Amino acid sequence: MNQPGKPGKPESGKNSSGPRSPWGDTPRPRNGGEDRQRSSGSPDFDEFIRRSQEKLRGLGGGTGGSGGGGGGRGRPNLPWGLMAGGLVFALLALTSGYQVGAGERAVVTRLGKFSHTATPGFHLKLPAPIDLVTKVPFEDIQTTPIGNAEGDAENLMITGDGNVINIAYAVRWRIKNAEDYLFQIADQSGTVRDATESAMREVVGRSTLNNAIGPERAAIAEQVRERVQEILDSYGAGILVQGVDINKADPPGAVDEAFKDVSAAQQDAQQFLNQARAYAQQIQAQAGGATAAFDKVYEQYRLAPEVTRKRMYLETMENVLGKVDTTVIETPGVQAYLPLPEVQRRAQANAAARAEQEAAK
Repeated sequence: MNQPGKPGKPESGKNSSGPRSPWGDTPRPRNGGEDRQRSSGSPDFDEFIRRSQEKLRGLGGGTGGSGGGGGGRGRPNLPWGLMAGGLVFALLALTSGYQVGAGERAVVTRLGKFSHTATPGFHLKLPAPIDLVTKVPFEDIQTTPIGNAEGDAENLMITGDGNVINIAYAVRWRIKNAEDYLFQIADQSGTVRDATESAMREVVGRSTLNNAIGPERAAIAEQVRERVQEILDSYGAGILVQGVDINKADPPGAVDEAFKDVSAAQQDAQQFLNQARAYAQQIQAQAGGATAAFDKVYEQYRLAPEVTRKRMYLETMENVLGKVDTTVIETPGVQAYLPLPEVQRRAQANAAARAEQEAAK
């Protein structure tokens, strides 16, 4: 057994089976040898630090020896740094380039302010969120219908002569300035629709019903297109109006039958006018022919007045007497009146009677 107050080896039956101190196997002294025992525990503390570093290396995936130098302690952070750098590089690569397709334009904003407009192709920019790209279909023609050309819903307007018309139409448009299209107006399609409807009501209000549903429809559509373009240009909308198509222009359904009757009467009147004009042209042609014939007769009359006069007399008497039943013969010894037409009628009646008798047999 050890003497009290002096250091010695512990008994095998006690300290070997008792709890182990993290500072070593030597128990704390009870006398003035405390400084000496604390000094003897330093190697155990370094060993604890070394084991902790090895565990950290295992968690971090690092490699290296068991040495506790500065190089060994920095190695566990190296893979995490590479991963973070690779992630940052990938983000920069993905947000620093963009592709603009054919028929598109890309509007680039830098910190929320317009920077420039990019044409089709591959382009580079500052990474997001510094530069942001918005693509628009620059060459696509869009169609905005107004009214229903086939259904029962009516889009009614008042014409210049106080009538009501049911009209359906569509406006075709595309983008002509990508910057203005994105930043000048919020609802592009709605703005085009409102501007077209306003222009249509304005133009129809200056036209008559017959013109609106008849031959002036193409002219009205062109006037509407020009007016819509003026309105959108005043807004700075960056939109080009391609055209306006009037798909339907009819009277309201409540009076549609009456308008059809009126239209039919107008067509009949036009037909009668055409027939009258044709008859007038025919009469004029006949009169022209008669005039030409008279001129020829007059030329012959100037050459031989007596012969021409007698010829004209005979032709006139032939035309007049050929239509009456009386025949006048100025030959001596011949009866002045011969009922030749009556004789002919009797002969025809006798022939018909004989034909009936033969048929009866």
